[in-house]
Amino acid sequence: MLPNAPQTLALDFDGVLCDGLLEYFQTSWRAYRQTWPTSTPTPPDRLAETFYRLRPVVGSGWEMPVLLRAIIKGFSEADIMQQWQIVRTRIVADEDLNPKILGLRVDTIRDQWIAEDLTVWLGVHRFYPGVSQQLQQWLNTDLNLLIITTKESRFVQKLLERENIPLPSDRIFGKDRQFPKAETLRNLQKQQSPAPIWFVEDLLSTLETVKSQSDLQEIGLFLADWGYNTASDRQLAAKDNRIRLLLLNQFSQPFSDWG
Repeated sequence: MLPNAPQTLALDFDGVLCDGLLEYFQTSWRAYRQTWPTSTPTPPDRLAETFYRLRPVVGSGWEMPVLLRAIIKGFSEADIMQQWQIVRTRIVADEDLNPKILGLRVDTIRDQWIAEDLTVWLGVHRFYPGVSQQLQQWLNTDLNLLIITTKESRFVQKLLERENIPLPSDRIFGKDRQFPKAETLRNLQKQQSPAPIWFVEDLLSTLETVKSQSDLQEIGLFLADWGYNTASDRQLAAKDNRIRLLLLNQFSQPFSDWG
């Protein structure tokens, strides 16, 4: 049985509201070329397609150029998908990489791209079908609507503005807030955000982390099946006693139909 309909709805951004795969790859390739300047000016054949398939392993932006490095170095898709933390750690150690520097490089490249050609940058993102309209409807209700994301808030704000979604900046909890998502949810509870609180995310491991926190047991958890996750993730969510699998066509339906 579903918990009572939410009064606070927290949504991840990438993979729940917005599909940014094209932007991810182009930004990652620019960051890759700065990190490994001897690389070819154009990406190898099929690199983008492989990156798109493996995007579900990425938990933070700094990992994206490392994912490209893993593909180019010849790690198999199976190894990357099943053992990404091991592969990532090995590359970081072998090549003396600094995740903070990589993360800053990715964000700086985005900022430069936005400054140089905002129209093109916006154009390589698309919101999933029906999502923008649903967000606009929720903003006209008493629902406390929030975004919790590992993306920088300023990037989220620009994309929401394009979609004519006037979500106040204090409702966007981005990477710049420097809190893990579970901690952000905990803070919302402590600040007595209207309950029940529901959280929609496309990364199963994030939901499992929230699920494991004893003081977050009242939060409703939903895996967006249209996001950056795998068939295996979706199968696990479908069998979970706490995490619910949410289909895209359910997102625009009444909350009573989200189960």
